[in-house]
Amino acid sequence: MRERAEEVLRRLAGEHAVLREDQWRAIEALTVDRRRVLCVQRTGWGKSAVYFVATALLRDGVTAEPGDPPAGPTVIVSPLLALMRNQVEAAARAGIQARTINSANLDEWSEIEHEIRAGSVDVLLISPERLNNPDFRDNVLPGLAASTGLLVVDEAHCVSDWGHDFRPDYRRLRTFLAGLPGRTPVLATTATANARVTADVAEQLGDALVLRGTLDRDSLRLAVLDLPNAAHRLAWLADHLDRLPGSGIVYTLTVAGATETADFLRSRGFPVASYTGQVEDAERRAAEQDLQDNKIKALIATSALGMGFDKPDLGFVVHVGAPPSPIAYYQQVGRAGRAVEHAEVVLLPGKEDAAIWRYFASLAFPPEDQVRLVLANLAADRPMSTQALEPLVDLRRNRLEMMLKVLDVDGAVRRARGGWLATGEPWTYDTARLRRVAEARSVEQQTMVEYAVSDTCRMEFLRRCLDDPEAKPCGRCDNCAGPLFDAEVLPASLAAADAFLGRPGVEISPKKMWPTGMAAVGISLKGKITPAEQIEPGRAVGRLSDLGWGSRLRSVVAAESADGPIPDELAAAVVEILKAWAHGEDAWRRRPAAVVEMGSQRHPQLIHSLAEHIARVGRLPLLGAVTSSAPSGEGARGNSAQRVRALHEAFHVSAEVAAELPSLGGPVLLVDDLVDSGWTMVLAGRALRRAGADGVLPLALAVAA
Repeated sequence: MRERAEEVLRRLAGEHAVLREDQWRAIEALTVDRRRVLCVQRTGWGKSAVYFVATALLRDGVTAEPGDPPAGPTVIVSPLLALMRNQVEAAARAGIQARTINSANLDEWSEIEHEIRAGSVDVLLISPERLNNPDFRDNVLPGLAASTGLLVVDEAHCVSDWGHDFRPDYRRLRTFLAGLPGRTPVLATTATANARVTADVAEQLGDALVLRGTLDRDSLRLAVLDLPNAAHRLAWLADHLDRLPGSGIVYTLTVAGATETADFLRSRGFPVASYTGQVEDAERRAAEQDLQDNKIKALIATSALGMGFDKPDLGFVVHVGAPPSPIAYYQQVGRAGRAVEHAEVVLLPGKEDAAIWRYFASLAFPPEDQVRLVLANLAADRPMSTQALEPLVDLRRNRLEMMLKVLDVDGAVRRARGGWLATGEPWTYDTARLRRVAEARSVEQQTMVEYAVSDTCRMEFLRRCLDDPEAKPCGRCDNCAGPLFDAEVLPASLAAADAFLGRPGVEISPKKMWPTGMAAVGISLKGKITPAEQIEPGRAVGRLSDLGWGSRLRSVVAAESADGPIPDELAAAVVEILKAWAHGEDAWRRRPAAVVEMGSQRHPQLIHSLAEHIARVGRLPLLGAVTSSAPSGEGARGNSAQRVRALHEAFHVSAEVAAELPSLGGPVLLVDDLVDSGWTMVLAGRALRRAGADGVLPLALAVAA
C-alpha cells in the first residue's frame, strides 16, 4: 500500500518525491485505521499530499474491508477561494477529479451536485460559509455528510477562538462531524497552532492522533528594519525590490495601505498588483496567475491573501507594518521559500501599527446587552434579515453578522431563508472566556513588538511562540548572521515617496439611498434620497488609514485630540484640494458661493478656523454653522440605520443662515473635521437644502476609511 501511496505522490509532486514518515503515519491512520488526525506541520511540509494520497487510496478501495461500500468523495473545507483554485490544480496532477462549491460559481452548483451523486467527483472543496448557507445546509449537506469518504479541515486553527484567525463559520464543522457515518476518517491541518490551539482543535475532533513536527523553515532568512516613517518604507521598497529574489508578496495592514503601496511602486516602474478584499474576484484571479507566472514582481496584499495562495518558488515576503500576532506573521511569511533554497523575509514595522491593531480589536464580540437586544428582537417563526435588525441594534453590519454566526453555532439562533430565527434555547454570555481571549490577543500584540526589537534569533523567537519544543537558533536571520539589507534609501526615492504620500485629496461619495428598515424605529425615510435633498460629491485631505496622511490626520481629528486652530500644513493641503477640485477632471459643477461650518462639541476651534481659512482664501462669505441638538457622541458609532435614527431631524439651520441661502446663486461648502459613515454630512446637508441651499459640497479634513 505504501508503494501505491508513493506512486500517487510522484504524480502530485514529481518523480523524486518520497513520503515523510509522519505523512505516511497520517495516511495510514486515515485509510487503514479510519481515525481522526490533526497535523500541525510547517508550511511546505506537504499536508495537502496527505489528503490527496489518502483520497486516491480510499477511492480505489485499496484499504476497504469486505462489505464496505465504495468510498465517497473527500470533502475539503478551505477558507479562501485562492487556496481552492490551487488545490483543484494540484489534484488534477494526481489524476484526482476535484470540484469546488463557493460564492463565485453559483451557476455551476447544480452540475456539481449531479456529478457528486453520479460518483465522478473525488474531491469537493467548500468554504466554511457554505456550511450554514440555508439551501446548502438543508438540501446538500445531509447527503454529502452521509456519503463523505474523508473530511479534511484545512487551516484548522480557524476552528479555535484562541487561534489568530478564528472564524465562526468553522464551528459549523461540529454539525458536519456529528452527521458523518462511523469510521469516516477526518484530517485537520494547520501550520500555525500553539499548544493551546492544538489542544482545543484536538478536543473538538475527538480522539484524534496529533502529529506535530518541527516548525523550522530552513529556506527563510528573517530580518527587521526600523525605518522612520511611511515615506522611508516606500522608498526602501523602491530601492530594494529589484534586489529581492524572484517574485513575492508585500503585505500591508490596511486596504488603503495596499492600494497606496501598489500605486507608488507602479509609479516607480515596478510591475505589481494590489490584492485586497475590495478587489473584484476576477481581478484577484488575474493577479494570482500573474504572480504564479512571474509576470509581476509582487502582489501588494492585505491578509486576504494570508492563507489563500500557494506558489512554491515565492522568493520573498515583505511586511509594511507588523501583523498583530507572531503566529499570524509566521503563517504569512511561510508562503515563501517552499521550493527554493533561499527566500528573504523582511519586516518594516510602523509607529501606527498599534493604532491599527486597536481598531481591529474593537470589532470583537459585542457586549452582552447588545447581544441580548438582538435575541429579544428575533422571532421563532418569522425570519429577520440582518438589514432589518440594523435599526434595532447599535452594531455595524459586519460585526452584527459575526455575532449572529457565533449565536448560531451556540444554538441560540438559526439561519433560515430570509434571515435569522430565535431558537428559544437557553444561552449564556461567556464573559470569562471572552476576557481571556482578549487578554491573549493583547499579549500577542506585545510579543510582536518584542519580536521587532529582539536581538535573539528571529526564527527561534517565532517557533517558541508556537510552542515548538525543538526551537533553536537558525543561524540565518539578521540577528544570527548579520543584516543583509541596510536602512539607507536614495534621496531621490525618499523625495518621490514624500511627494506621493503628501498628495492631498480623496473623494467623499454622497449617499443616494436611506438605510432599510427605518420604519421599525418610527422614521419614515426609505428608498432613494430625493434629488432636492441630496448633497454632491465632496473632498477630504485623506483617510485615517492612509500611509501618508493617516497619522497626521489622526493626531488632529481623533476624539481624544486637543482642540485648536488648524495646523498650517493641513490648511495648505485644503487649499490644494480646492484648486484641484475647481480645475481637475472631476471638478465641481458649480463654484461654491459660501461656506457653512458644522457645529462641533468636540473640535469647535479646529472646524471654525478651517471654515474661516477657506472663506478668506476663496473670498467667500462665512454664513455660520449648522448646529445639532443630538447629545455629544450620539450617532458617532454603530451602523447606518442607527446613525440616521440618532441624527434624524437633529440638525438646525439658524434663521440668519437660512435668510442668506436662497440668494447665493450657487452651492455652499459644508466644512467638518471627520467623515465616518457619511450620514452626518448627508443629514446636515439635507437640512441646508430644505432651508433653501441650491446645493451642498462636503469638505472635510479626513474620512475614516
